[in-house]
Amino acid sequence: MFIAILVIYSVVVSFLYNFAMGVTISIISVVGLIYTITAMNVMGSETNRYINDLSYRIHRGEQEALLEMPLGMLVYDDDQRIEWVNPALQQYFGQENILGKPLVEVDEQLAGVIANFDPEEEDPVINWRDHRFSVLVQKAYNTAYLLDITKYVEIQEQYEDERIVVGQVFLDNYDEITQSLTDQEISNLSNYVTNELATWSQKFGMYLKQVDDDHFFLLAYAKSLDAIEADKFSVLDSVRESTSKQNFPLTLSMGISYGDDDLNHLADQAQTNLDLALGRGGDQVVVKSLDGQARFYGGKTNPMEKRTRVRARMISQALNELMKESDQVFVQGHTRPDMDSLGACLGIRRIAEMNGQTCWIVLDKEQMHSDIQRLLEAIQEYPEIEDAIITPEEALEKATDTSLLIMVDHSKPSISISEALYERLSDRTVIIDHHRRGEEFPENPMLVYIEPYASSTCELITEMFEYQPHEGEPINKLEATAMLTGIFIDTHSFAMRTGTRTFDAASYLRSAGADSIEMQSFMKENIDSYMARNHLISLVDFFKPKMALIVGEDNVEYDSVTAAQACDSLLSMSGVDAGFIITRRPDNLIGISARSTGAINVQIIMEAMGGGGHLSSGATQLADLSVEEARDMLLETITDIEHNNNSED
Repeated sequence: MFIAILVIYSVVVSFLYNFAMGVTISIISVVGLIYTITAMNVMGSETNRYINDLSYRIHRGEQEALLEMPLGMLVYDDDQRIEWVNPALQQYFGQENILGKPLVEVDEQLAGVIANFDPEEEDPVINWRDHRFSVLVQKAYNTAYLLDITKYVEIQEQYEDERIVVGQVFLDNYDEITQSLTDQEISNLSNYVTNELATWSQKFGMYLKQVDDDHFFLLAYAKSLDAIEADKFSVLDSVRESTSKQNFPLTLSMGISYGDDDLNHLADQAQTNLDLALGRGGDQVVVKSLDGQARFYGGKTNPMEKRTRVRARMISQALNELMKESDQVFVQGHTRPDMDSLGACLGIRRIAEMNGQTCWIVLDKEQMHSDIQRLLEAIQEYPEIEDAIITPEEALEKATDTSLLIMVDHSKPSISISEALYERLSDRTVIIDHHRRGEEFPENPMLVYIEPYASSTCELITEMFEYQPHEGEPINKLEATAMLTGIFIDTHSFAMRTGTRTFDAASYLRSAGADSIEMQSFMKENIDSYMARNHLISLVDFFKPKMALIVGEDNVEYDSVTAAQACDSLLSMSGVDAGFIITRRPDNLIGISARSTGAINVQIIMEAMGGGGHLSSGATQLADLSVEEARDMLLETITDIEHNNNSED
């Protein structure tokens, strides 16, 4: 229009200027106009032809894509009847004519997948017709899409199966056993163990390399780890049973790590796992990734007593050096301390004094059982000991960067009398304990002395007195009595977890002045505790053969020590191999104590419920539950563990 107006204006001006020029301009304009119209018509026709052709090819391409694309597509109506499927999906139905049929009749599994599809679920994958599919359902359009990703899943599974697993295998008591054997017997024993482990590793496709007389390195794939976990590491039982029959019982411990591409990290984690297995008494396997939950296998037997005191001497000397390098020493037991815990604290205080160091006993006097209260009353006659007992708040004020913290009778910071003191001195911490080590453990302790074979922490500390400077004042009567009482209570009057070294320690304490009459005074119960214990025992019930259970009232609070004593009493009953007690504690938690003669591993049961302990003694605390709910949880845990053990057999 603009050009036409411009041409008309030019023609008019041309005629006004010159008639001949106007005629010439008019002819040129008419010719140009005819050419322009013709060209525009041709262009429009070509454009329409191109658009029509493009539209046809797009439409045909869409049809061909629906028919030829490798993505399965299914269209159904509101009544879930199949309206159409593309060839990519039809191939999974074979020659079956499925159009018009209800989806649930054609394939109930596929109907369930489509009906239950959750669009919020990220990348859902299903198993269908021996294939793996990624599924998308557009319910607004009654359309489902299934992409066969079987080969990609297989690649992923192959990658996961072939991830590297690193293991450390250790012969727990090889040095002690071989001390009394001849060279030929040692050679026969080593050959047997090596052959047994080699056969086991070859069976599961693993690489095993002996790096020392009692140490092997293990390299495997993740699929091999799955297989040996399903086998429950039966090689532990094979080696233990075979060597026991030959009168030199040898046990294995393993630490296995996985889940990281850095071999250095895997090796470090494997060593950490082995340390955890050894800290729990040996004869077991710890499987754990760098950031995962540890899985335990074995640990069915009581840790064997070490016949030599080499480690006790080395630990004692190392502890002496650490004390001399510190400006002061703090020692603390676990919350609601028992005689073993406080007796161990008194022993450490005396060792520190023999090394010329000041030692503070951290104690919360608000949470004390009657026996501890009687011991504290006796301590009043010893001002130097009474003055060394301080509160957690005072300990935090006194602590410096060069102070040393010794945790006795426990290794979990969360159950320390003062967790804040541990956090303050976490990089200057020593652990002395006789309980099996759990997953919760200080990150960088300076010294660790955990011996699950020992009867008590007092036994371990008593052995250290032999290696202390003789110029220091020796252990006094009260300290000896308190420590012997701790051993006496933890061994149930020397009836359980008692070895030759237990009696050696008791003999030393007795010779140091331990008073048996004062021991009996410390262990006396008040009338309320006695009546409460007898009441709990009257509630006993046998829920399984040789398993007794006491469930206290949900609205009555029982002291944890009273409950534990009631549980101990169950083992004195005929036909009881394991006893459990569930009560509400004064802190409103539900406490569960477990005891056994050793025939049943109660530690595994308590660990499954978040606690820990020994093979024959364990406990846990549960929050936000009623007593009955805790009972149901305990019974369910025992059933699950028995089922797993039966599957293993």
